[in-house]
Amino acid sequence: MNDLVTFGETMLRLSPPGNERLETTPELEFRAAGAESNVAVAAERLGAVSTWLSKLPDNPLGRRVDNGLRGYGIDTDIVWSEEGRQGTYYLEQAGSPRGTNVIYDREDAAVTTASAEEFDLSTVRDARAFFTSGITPALSDSLRDATANLLQVAKKANTTTAFDVNYRSKLWSPSEARATVTKLFQLVDVLVIPFRDAETVLDYEGSAPELAHHLASKYDFETVVVTQGEHGSLAWHDNVVHEQDVYEADTVDAIGTGDAFIGAFLGRRLSGDDVARSLEYASATAALKRTIPGDVATVTKKEVESVIGDDLNRISR
Repeated sequence: MNDLVTFGETMLRLSPPGNERLETTPELEFRAAGAESNVAVAAERLGAVSTWLSKLPDNPLGRRVDNGLRGYGIDTDIVWSEEGRQGTYYLEQAGSPRGTNVIYDREDAAVTTASAEEFDLSTVRDARAFFTSGITPALSDSLRDATANLLQVAKKANTTTAFDVNYRSKLWSPSEARATVTKLFQLVDVLVIPFRDAETVLDYEGSAPELAHHLASKYDFETVVVTQGEHGSLAWHDNVVHEQDVYEADTVDAIGTGDAFIGAFLGRRLSGDDVARSLEYASATAALKRTIPGDVATVTKKEVESVIGDDLNRISR
C-alpha cells in the first residue's frame, strides 16, 4: 500500500549548462520537473512509499518523464495517451541583474485532458495520503474537475488529503484562483500555503500565525502549514502553532525548494513524527535542495538529519 499518492503535471525541463543563454547555447539538459512528482520523490526519500499519478503522451518524451521519475525511486501510475503532447519549460539561470528566466511550452499537453475516471481509483482510496497543488486545476477545465473528483474520492475513503495553494500568475488571475481553491478547501485536511499566496489570492492582511488560526477555524483543516521564504515556516495543529527557522544554504538551484519542503513534511508525518519534528525535516530538506541542480530533492534521510544536527546522528570519536 502507498503511504502517499500525488497527482499533477510533470514537464521536461530544458536548460543550458551554467549561465549560458538559451538563444546561444549549443546544448540543453533534460530533467523531469513537476510540483507533485517533486513532492513524491522527497516524501519517498524521507520514509514514505510514494506514487505519482498522471497522464502522459505515449511517445519518447512522455516515456522520458516516466523513466526519469522512476529513476528517483518512486512508483508511477500513468494513463498513456495517443493524443496531446509532452509539456516542457525552458530555464535560463543567472545572477543579478539578469536573474532567472522561465519560458513555458505546455499548451495541449496530454495531461490537460485527464479525468478522474481514467485512473484506477483504488490507488487513491488505498493510500494513507493524497496530495495535489493549485497548479493542477489551473491548467484546464478538465483538470479542475479531476482535482476535485480525486480529492472527493480520497476524502470518502478516509485518505488524508493535502493541498498546496502554489499560485502561479502565468496560469490564472488571483480571483480565478481564489474561486477554485476555496471550493477545494472543504475537501482538504492538510493545507500548505505560502504567505505571499495568502496575500495575493485570499487578500489576507495580518501575521502568519493569525493566518494559520484563521484558515484552520474557517475551513476546519486538520493542519495548516504556512511557508515564509527566508523567514521560515510554521504549522498550526491541535490549536498550537509550531514555528521553524530556515537552515542556511549556498543556493545552486532554488527551483523545487517548496516541493522538497512539502514532501519532507508529509513523508515524516506519515512516518510517525509530530508536527514540530516534521517541520525540522522539511526545512532541512529545503535547504539541501537549494544545493542540488534540477527540480528534485535527491537527498537521504541521513543528510537531512546532519543538517538538523541530531546528536544521535553525529559521529563520536
